[in-house]
Amino acid sequence: MITIRPSQERGGGDYGWLKTRHTFSFSDYSDPKWMGFRSLRVINEDWVAPSGGFPTHPHRDMEIITYVLSEKLEHKDSLGTGSVILPGDGQRMSAGRGIRHSEANPSANEAVHLLQIWILPDKQGHTPGYEQKSFPEAEKRGKFRLIASDDGADGSVKINQDAKLFVTLLAPGEEVAQSIDPKRHGWLQVAKGAVELNGKKLQQGDGAAISGEKQLTIKAAEDAEVLLFDLA
Repeated sequence: MITIRPSQERGGGDYGWLKTRHTFSFSDYSDPKWMGFRSLRVINEDWVAPSGGFPTHPHRDMEIITYVLSEKLEHKDSLGTGSVILPGDGQRMSAGRGIRHSEANPSANEAVHLLQIWILPDKQGHTPGYEQKSFPEAEKRGKFRLIASDDGADGSVKINQDAKLFVTLLAPGEEVAQSIDPKRHGWLQVAKGAVELNGKKLQQGDGAAISGEKQLTIKAAEDAEVLLFDLA
Protein backbone atom coordinates (compact mmCIF):
# COMPACT_ATOMS: atom_id res chain seq x y z
CA MET A 1 0.00 0.00 0.00
CA ILE A 2 1.26 3.44 -0.95
CA THR A 3 -0.31 6.57 0.57
CA ILE A 4 0.72 9.87 -0.99
CA ARG A 5 1.28 12.95 1.16
CA PRO A 6 0.79 15.83 -1.31
CA SER A 7 3.18 18.75 -1.10
CA GLN A 8 0.43 21.38 -1.23
CA GLU A 9 -1.26 19.91 1.86
CA ARG A 10 1.80 20.36 4.10
CA GLY A 11 1.88 22.88 6.94
CA GLY A 12 4.38 25.66 7.46
CA GLY A 13 4.66 29.33 6.57
CA ASP A 14 6.81 32.22 5.37
CA TYR A 15 8.48 34.21 8.15
CA GLY A 16 10.75 36.35 6.01
CA TRP A 17 14.04 34.88 7.18
CA LEU A 18 12.57 31.35 6.85
CA LYS A 19 10.15 29.73 4.44
CA THR A 20 9.20 26.25 5.63
CA ARG A 21 6.91 23.35 4.73
CA HIS A 22 6.11 20.62 7.26
CA THR A 23 5.33 17.09 6.06
CA PHE A 24 4.34 16.10 9.61
CA SER A 25 2.89 18.01 12.56
CA PHE A 26 5.46 20.47 13.86
CA SER A 27 5.46 23.62 15.98
CA ASP A 28 2.16 25.46 15.44
CA TYR A 29 1.05 23.07 12.68
CA SER A 30 -0.90 20.05 13.89
CA ASP A 31 -2.63 17.37 11.82
CA PRO A 32 -3.63 14.21 13.72
CA LYS A 33 -3.42 12.21 10.47
CA TRP A 34 0.22 13.18 9.98
CA MET A 35 2.03 13.04 13.32
CA GLY A 36 4.93 11.14 11.74
CA PHE A 37 5.43 7.72 10.19
CA ARG A 38 6.94 4.86 12.19
CA SER A 39 10.13 6.31 13.76
CA LEU A 40 10.19 9.18 11.25
CA ARG A 41 8.92 12.22 13.14
CA VAL A 42 9.82 15.34 11.12
CA ILE A 43 10.56 16.25 7.50
CA ASN A 44 10.72 20.02 7.17
CA GLU A 45 11.64 21.56 3.85
CA ASP A 46 13.32 24.88 4.67
CA TRP A 47 14.58 27.87 2.72
CA VAL A 48 16.74 30.04 4.98
CA ALA A 49 17.20 33.59 3.72
CA PRO A 50 20.65 35.07 3.06
CA SER A 51 22.48 35.76 6.34
CA GLY A 52 19.58 34.18 8.25
CA GLY A 53 19.55 31.18 10.50
CA PHE A 54 18.38 29.34 13.58
CA PRO A 55 19.92 30.80 16.77
CA THR A 56 21.31 28.48 19.42
CA HIS A 57 18.56 26.21 20.76
CA PRO A 58 18.34 22.86 22.60
CA HIS A 59 17.34 19.33 21.55
CA ARG A 60 17.23 16.02 23.36
CA ASP A 61 16.42 12.38 22.54
CA MET A 62 16.23 12.80 18.77
CA GLU A 63 18.32 11.74 15.77
CA ILE A 64 18.52 14.82 13.54
CA ILE A 65 19.65 14.68 9.92
CA THR A 66 20.22 17.85 7.92
CA TYR A 67 20.25 17.29 4.15
CA VAL A 68 21.24 20.34 2.11
CA LEU A 69 19.81 20.60 -1.41
CA SER A 70 21.46 23.83 -2.55
CA GLU A 71 24.00 26.35 -1.21
CA LYS A 72 25.46 25.54 2.24
CA LEU A 73 24.69 25.68 5.95
CA GLU A 74 26.99 26.45 8.88
CA HIS A 75 26.56 24.30 12.00
CA LYS A 76 27.85 24.90 15.54
CA ASP A 77 27.00 22.91 18.66
CA SER A 78 27.74 22.53 22.36
CA LEU A 79 30.08 19.61 21.62
CA GLY A 80 32.46 22.08 20.02
CA THR A 81 31.58 21.08 16.46
CA GLY A 82 31.92 23.71 13.78
CA SER A 83 31.16 22.54 10.26
CA VAL A 84 29.78 23.55 6.88
CA ILE A 85 27.15 21.20 5.44
CA LEU A 86 27.24 21.01 1.65
CA PRO A 87 24.67 19.63 -0.81
CA GLY A 88 24.48 15.84 -0.66
CA ASP A 89 26.43 15.46 2.59
CA GLY A 90 25.30 12.89 5.13
CA GLN A 91 25.07 14.69 8.46
CA ARG A 92 23.49 13.61 11.71
CA MET A 93 23.34 14.99 15.20
CA SER A 94 22.32 12.65 18.01
CA ALA A 95 20.76 14.90 20.63
CA GLY A 96 20.66 12.18 23.28
CA ARG A 97 20.78 13.52 26.85
CA GLY A 98 20.87 17.06 25.52
CA ILE A 99 22.66 19.26 23.01
CA ARG A 100 22.52 22.88 21.88
CA HIS A 101 23.24 24.00 18.33
CA SER A 102 22.80 26.76 15.79
CA GLU A 103 22.50 26.75 12.01
CA ALA A 104 23.19 29.72 9.76
CA ASN A 105 23.22 30.62 6.08
CA PRO A 106 26.63 32.23 5.45
CA SER A 107 25.64 33.59 2.04
CA ALA A 108 24.74 37.26 1.77
CA ASN A 109 22.94 36.69 -1.54
CA GLU A 110 21.44 33.19 -1.84
CA ALA A 111 18.93 31.26 0.25
CA VAL A 112 19.97 27.81 1.44
CA HIS A 113 17.49 25.00 0.65
CA LEU A 114 17.48 21.98 2.94
CA LEU A 115 15.55 19.17 4.56
CA GLN A 116 15.47 18.90 8.35
CA ILE A 117 14.76 15.29 9.32
CA TRP A 118 14.05 14.01 12.82
CA ILE A 119 14.01 10.31 13.69
CA LEU A 120 12.98 9.02 17.10
CA PRO A 121 15.87 7.13 18.78
CA ASP A 122 15.66 3.51 19.91
CA LYS A 123 15.89 4.66 23.53
CA GLN A 124 16.32 7.82 25.57
CA GLY A 125 19.56 9.01 27.10
CA HIS A 126 22.11 8.31 24.36
CA THR A 127 25.40 10.17 24.54
CA PRO A 128 25.14 13.26 22.30
CA GLY A 129 27.17 13.02 19.10
CA TYR A 130 27.82 14.50 15.67
CA GLU A 131 28.90 12.93 12.39
CA GLN A 132 29.21 14.25 8.84
CA LYS A 133 30.42 12.61 5.63
CA SER A 134 30.56 13.56 1.97
CA PHE A 135 28.86 11.32 -0.58
CA PRO A 136 29.91 12.16 -4.16
CA GLU A 137 27.19 12.69 -6.75
CA ALA A 138 28.53 9.76 -8.79
CA GLU A 139 27.66 7.36 -5.95
CA LYS A 140 24.00 8.43 -6.12
CA ARG A 141 23.55 8.89 -9.85
CA GLY A 142 21.11 6.25 -11.14
CA LYS A 143 21.27 4.16 -7.94
CA PHE A 144 20.41 4.35 -4.28
CA ARG A 145 23.27 5.31 -1.97
CA LEU A 146 22.96 4.50 1.74
CA ILE A 147 23.87 7.64 3.70
CA ALA A 148 22.51 6.86 7.21
CA SER A 149 21.89 3.58 9.04
CA ASP A 150 21.85 1.96 12.47
CA ASP A 151 25.15 0.15 11.87
CA GLY A 152 27.11 2.60 9.71
CA ALA A 153 27.07 0.14 6.79
CA ASP A 154 28.80 1.10 3.53
CA GLY A 155 30.37 4.15 5.15
CA SER A 156 27.04 5.73 6.09
CA VAL A 157 26.63 7.91 9.15
CA LYS A 158 25.31 6.01 12.18
CA ILE A 159 21.95 6.72 13.81
CA ASN A 160 20.47 5.26 16.99
CA GLN A 161 17.41 3.65 15.39
CA ASP A 162 16.57 0.66 13.18
CA ALA A 163 16.24 2.83 10.10
CA LYS A 164 18.11 3.48 6.86
CA LEU A 165 18.19 6.49 4.59
CA PHE A 166 19.02 6.15 0.89
CA VAL A 167 19.38 8.90 -1.72
CA THR A 168 19.33 8.74 -5.51
CA LEU A 169 19.76 11.22 -8.37
CA LEU A 170 17.85 10.41 -11.56
CA ALA A 171 17.87 11.84 -15.08
CA PRO A 172 14.60 12.11 -17.06
CA GLY A 173 13.36 8.62 -17.94
CA GLU A 174 15.90 6.94 -15.67
CA GLU A 175 14.61 4.18 -13.40
CA VAL A 176 15.88 2.60 -10.19
CA ALA A 177 14.47 -0.33 -8.21
CA GLN A 178 14.77 -1.14 -4.53
CA SER A 179 13.52 -4.20 -2.68
CA ILE A 180 12.00 -3.79 0.76
CA ASP A 181 11.10 -6.39 3.38
CA PRO A 182 7.27 -6.51 3.31
CA LYS A 183 7.34 -6.62 7.14
CA ARG A 184 9.07 -3.22 7.13
CA HIS A 185 7.88 0.16 5.95
CA GLY A 186 9.18 2.90 3.70
CA TRP A 187 8.85 6.62 3.21
CA LEU A 188 9.79 8.23 -0.08
CA GLN A 189 10.37 12.00 -0.26
CA VAL A 190 10.78 13.82 -3.55
CA ALA A 191 13.37 16.51 -2.82
CA LYS A 192 13.65 17.72 -6.42
CA GLY A 193 11.88 17.00 -9.69
CA ALA A 194 9.09 14.53 -10.38
CA VAL A 195 8.93 10.73 -10.37
CA GLU A 196 6.62 7.75 -10.55
CA LEU A 197 6.65 5.35 -7.61
CA ASN A 198 5.23 1.98 -8.69
CA GLY A 199 3.22 3.92 -11.26
CA LYS A 200 2.00 6.64 -8.87
CA LYS A 201 3.00 10.19 -9.85
CA LEU A 202 4.85 12.30 -7.30
CA GLN A 203 5.96 15.91 -7.61
CA GLN A 204 8.60 17.94 -5.77
CA GLY A 205 7.76 18.07 -2.06
CA ASP A 206 5.42 15.06 -2.19
CA GLY A 207 5.98 12.16 0.17
CA ALA A 208 4.68 8.60 0.18
CA ALA A 209 4.09 6.18 3.05
CA ILE A 210 4.85 2.61 1.97
CA SER A 211 3.67 -0.57 3.71
CA GLY A 212 3.36 -4.17 2.54
CA GLU A 213 5.34 -3.65 -0.67
CA LYS A 214 8.14 -6.00 -1.74
CA GLN A 215 9.57 -4.00 -4.62
CA LEU A 216 9.75 -0.28 -5.31
CA THR A 217 10.35 1.12 -8.79
CA ILE A 218 11.10 4.82 -9.10
CA LYS A 219 11.13 6.38 -12.56
CA ALA A 220 12.04 10.02 -13.12
CA ALA A 221 9.79 12.25 -15.21
CA GLU A 222 12.43 14.99 -15.00
CA ASP A 223 15.74 15.50 -13.21
CA ALA A 224 15.05 14.28 -9.68
CA GLU A 225 16.57 13.84 -6.24
CA VAL A 226 14.78 11.31 -4.05
CA LEU A 227 15.18 10.21 -0.42
CA LEU A 228 14.01 6.76 0.65
CA PHE A 229 13.67 5.71 4.30
CA ASP A 230 13.57 2.00 5.25
CA LEU A 231 11.83 1.82 8.64
CA ALA A 232 11.00 -0.88 11.18
